[in-house]
Amino acid sequence: MSQNDEKGSFSTNIADDIISEALKSVEKAKASVRGDAAVESAPPAAGTPVEAAPPADAPAPAAAAETTDEVAMLTTQLDVSMAKGRELMGKIKDEHEKMLRAVADLENYKKRAAKEKEEVQKFGSEKLLRDFLPVVDNFDRALEHARTSGDLESLKKGVEMTRKLFEDTLGKHGVKGFSSKGEPFDPNRHEAMSAAETDELPPNHVHSEYLRGFTLNDRLIRPALVVVSKAKTPVEAPATEAPAGVETETKS
Repeated sequence: MSQNDEKGSFSTNIADDIISEALKSVEKAKASVRGDAAVESAPPAAGTPVEAAPPADAPAPAAAAETTDEVAMLTTQLDVSMAKGRELMGKIKDEHEKMLRAVADLENYKKRAAKEKEEVQKFGSEKLLRDFLPVVDNFDRALEHARTSGDLESLKKGVEMTRKLFEDTLGKHGVKGFSSKGEPFDPNRHEAMSAAETDELPPNHVHSEYLRGFTLNDRLIRPALVVVSKAKTPVEAPATEAPAGVETETKS
């Protein structure tokens, strides 16, 4: 059975239940009316005095009037209940359709998100690699020039230009190098590899660098490998010996 069939069956079952209960109430009221009429029209038993029949223009008994009013009231309630039932079923149907649409939208979103994630994993570095292709081209030109020409100065200049292009391309993607020579040692940015005694810098400063540090959008991705300065160890003066035959004075 399809979802639409299930919704239609669900709506019909609820409406049928409401109508069935209301009809039962009306039937009970009608049966009560028929029972009262049967009691009133039954012939009297033998020996029972027969009362005179009321005149034709006499008013109907109070019980019959009350029963008629009750039937009318139940009929009105049935109409109201059926109207409310139809309204309620319309609202339930609308909410059910909204829920089905929301579930379908959620499933479609999950599929799109999974596809986009797969695309990012496969081709997320495409722009980065495309920007670095000119660097590779320049290296190829430099190698070709080195094979066909003996001009080392021109080769040196070409390598320097390629290196600058490489660093500029890194900068386009948020990667920047920093030099720390002469700065105070910062464990958050520097990694000490050794120490050097010097008078040129105060102690605990960067004396020299093994490797520069790099950041990605101001986040450290590699600390600078540095040599840290320290104060020189003072040299003690050698002790002098008294010449032979000279007595040293002793303090009393």
